[in-house]
Amino acid sequence: MIERLVAIMARLRDPVDGCEWDRVQTWATIAPYTIEEAYEVADAIQRDDPDDLKDELGDLLLQVVFHSRIAEEAGAFTLADVVASIADKMERRHPHIFGDASHSPGWEALKAAERASRPDKSALAGVAVGLPALSRADKLQKRAARVGFDWPDVAGPLAKVHEEIDEVREAGADTVAEEIGDLLFAVTNWARHLGVDPEAALRNGNAKFETRFRAIEADAGDAFAGMTLDQKEALWQAVKHRGG
Repeated sequence: MIERLVAIMARLRDPVDGCEWDRVQTWATIAPYTIEEAYEVADAIQRDDPDDLKDELGDLLLQVVFHSRIAEEAGAFTLADVVASIADKMERRHPHIFGDASHSPGWEALKAAERASRPDKSALAGVAVGLPALSRADKLQKRAARVGFDWPDVAGPLAKVHEEIDEVREAGADTVAEEIGDLLFAVTNWARHLGVDPEAALRNGNAKFETRFRAIEADAGDAFAGMTLDQKEALWQAVKHRGG
């Protein structure tokens, strides 16, 4: 079935008869859509909506086909190369399934060996710049921790959070953004030591805020915009207390 999708994308990219929008796209211009589609897959999973998940996985698959088509036109690689590459990687990383289990070095050892074969030898190599900032901070910290650059217990990152809060308070207009970044990085580190996924935690916090805000809008009706902040806060507390 994927051949049909590949053929559709080839037609859309045709320089003469293709779609005006599709044929001018590049890896860079469609990268934001790829990221967005991945998030929509995650959203469908979180909502436990199999029908929507099917559609969103299709949208995400289209992105892979799109990127691969651009690459094929440039003579870089094809969709078949993409599939072969991930198939090879999965077999290589699961020798206990596809090879000799008695000589399997383990998942982390295999990944470490793959990283060692790359030009960038840093422990931080391969942490994608395009990741959401919280997720990337978490991954950078975990990589650093693997080579011993980490607090021995949760007291260290907690103290660092308090230190960064003080620095935000003392910051001027030209440095406050930098200090806020340091504070968010420190909070991410604290979350890691508490065993909390910071990206998932913030996603849940966003969802909670949205649910409660929509509830106070519904409670107030058309009067919402003209209410004082104290009145809106009272509505918020009422929604919170009833479990919203």
